[in-house]
Amino acid sequence: MASPSMQALTRPQMGFQVQIWMYRVKRYLSLGLAHLFCLSVAAGCLFPLVWMVSSSLKTQTTIFSDMSIWVKHPHWENYYWAWTRGNFSQYFFNSLFYTAVVVVGVIIISSMAAYAFSRLKFPGKNFLFIVLISTMMIPIPGSFIALYVLLVKLNLINTRLGYVLPQINGGLALGIFLLKTFFDKLPQDLEDAARIDGCNKFQVYLHVAMPLAKPAVAVLAVFNALAVWNEYLLAMLVLSDRSLMPLQRGLMVFQGSHITQYPLLMAGIAISIVPILTLYFLMQRYIVAGITAGALKM
Repeated sequence: MASPSMQALTRPQMGFQVQIWMYRVKRYLSLGLAHLFCLSVAAGCLFPLVWMVSSSLKTQTTIFSDMSIWVKHPHWENYYWAWTRGNFSQYFFNSLFYTAVVVVGVIIISSMAAYAFSRLKFPGKNFLFIVLISTMMIPIPGSFIALYVLLVKLNLINTRLGYVLPQINGGLALGIFLLKTFFDKLPQDLEDAARIDGCNKFQVYLHVAMPLAKPAVAVLAVFNALAVWNEYLLAMLVLSDRSLMPLQRGLMVFQGSHITQYPLLMAGIAISIVPILTLYFLMQRYIVAGITAGALKM
């Protein structure tokens, strides 16, 4: 027998309640499936990292016999031996140096060029901008032959400068495109107010435009840091001296020299991802703001 509350409802009202419940069931079901899919993707992405850390704490014998994720007797000394015996300390600081120099160089040059394309008026501005952006279609490996010949003629093979300059050049097109789009959305009133206060063009760029462009600069910094930190082909082409090699190139050299020492190799790979993860977590809020800034109008 129906309850008094259901008896008090008319037929149209009962139909409306049923529709509401059906909508809620469909909504919760779709949300549950979406969350289940996202969790499965996240688990698939995190599992190799967890397995890498787990393998780095095992011995050469247990890494092939013990398939468990949790290590009962972890060998933290593997990280010490990888850092010292594998010369990862030299490779690590080389990568930090290269990444810092390239990121700073790309940000400085691309921000100044982007501000000039956005705010200055000069002949051929649009044509030069299109030509510059079109270079994004040419990857660095596609120009390795010409790049190698150029570096040989300039005596930059097996030098830090010969490794840094091509990467700065490779990151300028994306940086100029990203920052110009951001500068175009800045209100003209801000620049006019700074000019009334006595600022010239460079001071407006330095004290007004750049502080407001922090989200876009953060996105540019993270993208270039990832590209430089993970670069391997250019390092293999340019650098042959072990004291100049970055971490990714050093990993391959270490694998060739100690191909059976997998725990040390996994420890070296774990060391290599720590700076990038730290940078991403520190810049996460700026990255989200920079990516969404292009969808909003000032």
